[in-house]
Parts: sequence; C-alpha cells; structure tokens
Amino acid sequence: MKLNEIRDNAGAHYRFKRIGRGIGSGKGKTSGRGGKGQTARTGVALNGFEGGQTPLHRRLPKRGFTNAPFRKEFHEVNLGRLQAAVESGRLKADATVDGAALVAAGLLRRVRHGIRLLAKGEITAALKITVAGASKAAIAAVEKAGGKVELPPKPVAEAA
Repeated sequence: MKLNEIRDNAGAHYRFKRIGRGIGSGKGKTSGRGGKGQTARTGVALNGFEGGQTPLHRRLPKRGFTNAPFRKEFHEVNLGRLQAAVESGRLKADATVDGAALVAAGLLRRVRHGIRLLAKGEITAALKITVAGASKAAIAAVEKAGGKVELPPKPVAEAA
C-alpha cells in the first residue's frame, strides 16, 4: 500500500455543501439564507421575538406549581429481569434482593429514590425482595413463587 492509495471507508466522509457558488448549485446567491436583514446575518436571536410586541411568554400570567425539582424518581424493575439475573448467576436466589444487590448485579446503575417492582415477565425463583413500592400483581407473583416482598411502612396521617 502506498500513501497515495489510502482512502477512507466508503460513505464515511461526506462532501461538504458548497454554498454561494452560483444559481445552478441550488445554494447560490443568498446561500440558503433567504433575503436580507437580521436573519441573513450571523448571531440571530429571534426566539420568542414578536417584532416589538410583548411576546406571548410575557403576556400570559405565571400560574401553577411544579414539583419537578423535588419529585421522587423510582427505578422500575420487572420480574422477568430479576428471573433472568438469577438464571445467569448475577443474583443469588437465597440472598435478599434490594437496591444495593441490583446495582452490584448490573441491573441498575444507581438507586435514586428507590425501586418499584412491576409484574412484567415470569418469576420462578423464591426471592426475598426489599423495595420502595410494588404492584399488587408483582407481589402476588413473587408470593406464588415462594418468595416475599418487603415494603416500607406507610406513614400514618396525624389527627389534627
């Protein structure tokens, strides 16, 4: 092989679009920027600008509340994934399955605010599972397989 024979893989390098090179190129004259004015120049900042009229985001009142910064985000784990992890040897059937065990097994990257167990898939291993929440169908399926699901105690509302 010689230096003049070296080529990139086919399709790996796109030929750049030559703009402003005549009307026949399809990107001539205004180079695909339309007419004159602000939008033909660089550094255009027109998001939400309405020609001097008060923009919509300032005309409408600010209302409501979002709980997004404080929302609890739970990881959802299906029974089928737990069964597959037991069969592959990543989870031990006799050990307690909790957030730390799922992270160690590679099923989750991090625990966040907790884990919610869902009933998609089949489970045959008798697992003792400790999670923040579980669907009724998931609890029934685990107990049918001979396992147990432990949930945190529900907070009791104080009487005023």
